Amino acid sequence: MAQLKQLLIASSVLVAGLTLSACGNSSAIANARQACHEVKIALATQKKSEAPGLSVSEVDALQSLALGQLLKGSSYAARATTADGSWNVLQTSINESERVPLKYTAATLTRICQIANSDTPYL
Repeated sequence: MAQLKQLLIASSVLVAGLTLSACGNSSAIANARQACHEVKIALATQKKSEAPGLSVSEVDALQSLALGQLLKGSSYAARATTADGSWNVLQTSINESERVPLKYTAATLTRICQIANSDTPYL
């Protein structure tokens, strides 16, 4: 009987903690999703830059545009991180694209944004 009571108390505390943490993260999730919207636009532009037959200047222009689009998401990712530090991975991945070509960070950004846009957006 005592073990059942302890289990019920532990379960109640866990549920309360999860509920309260979900309430505090709504702005973080909204900002992460907005950052991911910018990521989606940037990745589409990056994909266009990989099309065959483009000149070097066209590729450079598209990649530059993609980076600019991606960096628009940086402020949203920063706000998400401020509200919930677990979104730092999104902010860091976006900011890394200034040093690492977007084609190398695309898979990471895509996966993070799949999580952000899911029904359970918790990292």
